[in-house]
Amino acid sequence: MNAIVLLSGGLDSYTAAAIARSEGFSLYALTINYGQRHAQELAAARRVAASIGVINHQEITLDLRGIGGSSLTSDIPVPRDRDVMATDIPSTYVPARNTIFLAIALGWAETVEARDVFIGVNALDYSGYPDCRPEFIAAFESLASLATRAGVEGARFHIHAPLIALSKAEIIRRGLALGLDYGLTHSCYDPDSEGHPCGHCDSCVLRAKGFTAAGAKDPLLLR
Repeated sequence: MNAIVLLSGGLDSYTAAAIARSEGFSLYALTINYGQRHAQELAAARRVAASIGVINHQEITLDLRGIGGSSLTSDIPVPRDRDVMATDIPSTYVPARNTIFLAIALGWAETVEARDVFIGVNALDYSGYPDCRPEFIAAFESLASLATRAGVEGARFHIHAPLIALSKAEIIRRGLALGLDYGLTHSCYDPDSEGHPCGHCDSCVLRAKGFTAAGAKDPLLLR
């Protein structure tokens, strides 16, 4: 069975890819260079793809800086030391990003005859992004069968979000049980010029809390 996995180079997408592999899927990894300021994640995605043993790793450039509206694709400062459980949507939200990414993944799925797409979204330890919710995943799965030739001809697409109900600690424990090396990943929204994590953005804070709650050491901090 073939599956497309959206691979950002972060902890979550790496774990979702490993889960897909453990379930017997042959992986086609898709990484989007969307003009993000944390471009170190692209190199991390290459490392992760190599370690996970994908059949093909496609990197597609789709520059969202022209749209803007996010501190990840513009000069808006990345929030630091924010209450990550606040209900407001932070400036690190990239407008419609997961909708766009899943649409590209769906197109590739048709060409490689895959009917399964994996995405590492999470609805618990996250920053309030609307496109990380179960309702969004269910809606896109319905759209997938309506918007494709394969769907019209009777195929059923499945959008897998295996991490969606897990805490960050549970995700890390699952990945460690699968033998993952999280030292290959990159999570920080606002790294320095050498790629070192800032330790203060939402992603860094959630990652740190996750490793602490999982009773594990973050290999990125051991170097």
